[in-house]
Amino acid sequence: MATVFVSIKDIDHAKFKWVDTRFSLQDADEGKQKYTKSHVTGAVYWDLEHDLSDMTKSAGRHPMPEKATLTELFRTSGLSIDDQIIVYDDGGSPFATRAWWLLQYAGFNNSYIALEGFQAMKEAGLPLDNRPPEPLRTSVTPQWDETIYAPREHVEEIVAGKTASVLLDARSAERYRGEKEPIDPIAGRIPGALNFDWEQLKKGGAFNLDGAVREQLHTVVEPAEEVTVYCGSGVTAAPLYALLKHNGYEKARLYVGSYSDWISQQGVKVEKD
Repeated sequence: MATVFVSIKDIDHAKFKWVDTRFSLQDADEGKQKYTKSHVTGAVYWDLEHDLSDMTKSAGRHPMPEKATLTELFRTSGLSIDDQIIVYDDGGSPFATRAWWLLQYAGFNNSYIALEGFQAMKEAGLPLDNRPPEPLRTSVTPQWDETIYAPREHVEEIVAGKTASVLLDARSAERYRGEKEPIDPIAGRIPGALNFDWEQLKKGGAFNLDGAVREQLHTVVEPAEEVTVYCGSGVTAAPLYALLKHNGYEKARLYVGSYSDWISQQGVKVEKD
């Protein structure tokens, strides 16, 4: 199994570069406000909408930034390709996993997700302050891994039966079945998709790394299969991707545009129960 998550009890602060990704989908300023008040010493702040998404695009509600934009983010954050990097949020949230997936996509293979959230880090005595760091700019060149990224065209091929991959929807069962859709204008799911609500991945304010999640995943998709995960906007699918990798699913992809991108084109097919 790949090492995806690290626990604060195993962390030597000085050995890592730190990225704070706290955010709230209900209040877009909340994460930055928390960071300004206190953060892990040396941590840079990556905002879901300003840094980890390109909100000017129409490819879903949280579209992926251009590679050039991401490269600039990595360089201004002082990152080198072999750095040991830890991303954190408030624990059991999708934001650190989104940042981690982007780091993995860019070839930062020594990047990890803090299992516990910021409050647990504070209680554990990790060094904190409220000073914005001044990282030295690097000239890092990402090594993009296209095998973990699913563009819309890949999903279209899956739906058409041209590509063998299991589509896995990370939304709630109600939204998956098309019974309730509080956000997107069309209810339903991508045709042929199976369901695994990302909320099932959590236990006590953190992601559940014991065998229970692995057993649940095995009832839906086999580890040897390729699996393409999506959600509403590509954010809450990131935890599902991370837990798949943690549990030995080597052929996993993330459809960043997700359902909100899928339904953005006229005449597209959806399924409902």
